[in-house]
Amino acid sequence: MELEDLGFDGWFRARREEAPMPECGVARVTRVDRDRYLVRNEQNEVTAEPAGKFLFHTDAQQDMPCVGDWAYVQYQNDGTRAILHDILPRRSFLRRKTAGERVDYQMIASNVDTAFIIQACDLNFNLRRMDRYIVMAKEGNVEPVVLLSKSDLIDSAERDVKLAEIHAAHAGIRAFAFSNTTSVGVDVVRQLLERGRTYCLIGSSGVGKTTLLNGLLGREEFDTTPVRESDGRGRHTTSYRQLTVLGNRSLLIDTPGMKELGLLTDSESIDDSFEDIHELAKECRFNDCSHTVEAGCAILQAIEKRELDETRYQSYIKLMKEAAFHQMSRLEKRWKDKKFGRMVKAVNKQNKRR
Repeated sequence: MELEDLGFDGWFRARREEAPMPECGVARVTRVDRDRYLVRNEQNEVTAEPAGKFLFHTDAQQDMPCVGDWAYVQYQNDGTRAILHDILPRRSFLRRKTAGERVDYQMIASNVDTAFIIQACDLNFNLRRMDRYIVMAKEGNVEPVVLLSKSDLIDSAERDVKLAEIHAAHAGIRAFAFSNTTSVGVDVVRQLLERGRTYCLIGSSGVGKTTLLNGLLGREEFDTTPVRESDGRGRHTTSYRQLTVLGNRSLLIDTPGMKELGLLTDSESIDDSFEDIHELAKECRFNDCSHTVEAGCAILQAIEKRELDETRYQSYIKLMKEAAFHQMSRLEKRWKDKKFGRMVKAVNKQNKRR
């Protein structure tokens, strides 16, 4: 296997040349389980731990290694373990707001080419949740592709309706249906996978992410758990993020199901995901139109004329308000952190004088 098979293309070679570390090799982070890491090079996959200097200079959690990162590593014990000294710049990423009230980023994966947003054809199907995944992908320079799992639970007419709803909500997005039970459509997914490119499975628990991965591998390598029949919800069988090399040398990252998908993005990323609404906004009478109550709002007029789906509009407004709130909270947090840092420096300076 070559590094190119793991996704190390010309872009990453150029980044390495800009910041060479001759004493280190490069390897890809393939698994993160809390503070434990696996990295993979041309020969094998070994455990790794961050160097103390790297930890000392890393302030934010989002700057810690995540699955998909390319890392500078030194090998020890005849190449059976590695010390991780730094990570190369990320070309793309998937991240979300940390769960709870904390206003910060949680990295999901990096250097991903395509995000497979999986929604099941049962009670899990939710266009508004899909909106969030698409915004998250586009913010990180990742192509979103929607996969409808469990297509065996509905007839072909209902399947076509769901696919049409997806295309109506996001024109131009690719969407496919498949079934892990009957294997219908799995070959279509397999044909999407290209050698040396990285794909990431994201979605709620129980939608069939890990079962799809097993199907693409052709063996039951990873454990799966059936969903509850009462509400169609699944349990977290996958508890960590892991990158797997498939038979055709494409790369697939499996992730735990997400119960909460908060976004810390900007309005441009949302506008990019709601391009039709963004284009309508250019026709509003006022440049600072909030698209909620103003006379002359082209978006409200489109809703009134039934040219724009109101639920889609509500999703857009909700995401915009959420993004504005979290961005303001994050800026406030950064200001407080800087203020605290200045206070610590002042105290240390006084102590030195004494």
